[in-house]
Amino acid sequence: MNKLPQITVSFWIMKICATTLGETAGDLLSMTMNVGYAASSVIFFGLLVAALVFQLTAKRYHALLSNTLGTALGDFLADNSGLGFAGGALLIGGLLVLVTLAAFYTRFSKVLLFWVAFVLTRPFGATLGDVLTKTKDKGGLNLGTVNASIILASILGIVILLTTLNDNKVKKAAKR
Repeated sequence: MNKLPQITVSFWIMKICATTLGETAGDLLSMTMNVGYAASSVIFFGLLVAALVFQLTAKRYHALLSNTLGTALGDFLADNSGLGFAGGALLIGGLLVLVTLAAFYTRFSKVLLFWVAFVLTRPFGATLGDVLTKTKDKGGLNLGTVNASIILASILGIVILLTTLNDNKVKKAAKR
């Protein structure tokens, strides 16, 4: 039995909605309630562990807490750890590389690795987005939100096109 969610358009719509809500909820706790990024990361980590335990027993899908933890962690790395946006992105990107290698070359649970990657994509996206958009004096590349969005949308479009072409090639080969 596959314990990973079915990767569909609905899955990604939910992921985007949860990520957006996670961003606002993370900032609400970290900044509005003035507990700080480190404390909110610990709080959301505890909530995520509780949600994952519940998920394993109730077989429910809980993206919101993992995304909120990811947002708080990304904000902590960029703002409070001294790593800055680029350092945070490099650290999280390196962790994602390690998770990918673990998926291919170890016997770690694929479900566990999926959830680790799922959580890490949020702070990676947030810190990488800040690297692209923030001014140079803040450690960014100063591309601005419009240029960064165009670049990212172009990369996304190319990846979708290549994936579609590859899938079609595989389907044609299977029919022969």
